[in-house]
Amino acid sequence: MKFIHESITGDALIEEFIDGREIYVGALGNKRLTVLPPWELFFENTAPGSMAIATQRVKHNLQYQAKHGISEGPADMEPAQRDKLVATVRRIYRALSLDGYARLDFRLRADGTAFFIEANPNPEIARKEEFAQSALKAGTSYEKLIETIISLGIKRGAI
Repeated sequence: MKFIHESITGDALIEEFIDGREIYVGALGNKRLTVLPPWELFFENTAPGSMAIATQRVKHNLQYQAKHGISEGPADMEPAQRDKLVATVRRIYRALSLDGYARLDFRLRADGTAFFIEANPNPEIARKEEFAQSALKAGTSYEKLIETIISLGIKRGAI
């Protein structure tokens, strides 16, 4: 810890690394909430001894992704585990007073324990990003997703 304080010459937040799967769960809504299917960031070619962390390079560098087998897609989960995660998303979304749309990030240990990492109240919504892809998996076209987000914003502004 001393090394970190001396290196950055300021305050630092140190968190324990949680070994497990990187899971993203999108949610849409103001008063009524729709939770999208859990989405996973896959690390296929992680070097032995290295940690699978979703860094900027991992998320946005296409060459790096190809080289290291990094991809994303629907999270393969047992229904009970998915239901528990969805319920957790609902509680966190409400507790943080989120509205419109957001993405909640989790680490999922091998034993099924989910750790809430962060809330992204304005996640990337480009057609190829996980939020839009998860909505598509749920049956919502990209055009309908954008329309819904705009509508939620308009309704929020009217309150």
